[in-house]
Amino acid sequence: MTTHKGFSLIEVLVTLLLTTIGVLGMVALQGRSIQYTQDSVQRNTAVMLASDIIEIMRSNPQELYASSVPKSPMNSGLKNSSLFFKEKSKELEDRAECVASASQSAETAKEQRDCWADKVEAMLPGGAELFDSDMHICRSAEPDTCTSDQGSMIEIRLAWQVREGACLDESDPDATICTYTVRVEL
Repeated sequence: MTTHKGFSLIEVLVTLLLTTIGVLGMVALQGRSIQYTQDSVQRNTAVMLASDIIEIMRSNPQELYASSVPKSPMNSGLKNSSLFFKEKSKELEDRAECVASASQSAETAKEQRDCWADKVEAMLPGGAELFDSDMHICRSAEPDTCTSDQGSMIEIRLAWQVREGACLDESDPDATICTYTVRVEL
């Protein structure tokens, strides 16, 4: 009587099935990882750009405040309109091309703002199309509400284009536009 040692065909197929399921899981995980990485890169870019415009506004207080810069953060001496303010679905007022180059820097508040706007359009996917339609910088009393005559906060919303379903924090799973919003009291 001879005994045969080894694997049966059923055992080999089960092992192959389990290995295939594991490999498919790893492929799905890799795809999701790439999606999260891309979202992180775009979000970091939006954070950097929002910080840039905040610093430009801080360095030009005469463009935001009707009188001298408030000594108390709760004192809202903000103007009702400013060259920095931009309503959603509207263009920046009197925007020109950036004058900055390797030999010349943007000096006035308007030149700095215009160079910042060009940078936004260049660095965020779909930025040129979305700059007018989906982005805003406004005076705000409440989140997601722009008001020209009340509120001591400045709300900045930047937007960028993604493929359908790639916007990870939006309530609409089929969204193709991601946004980053920050509110600051200058």
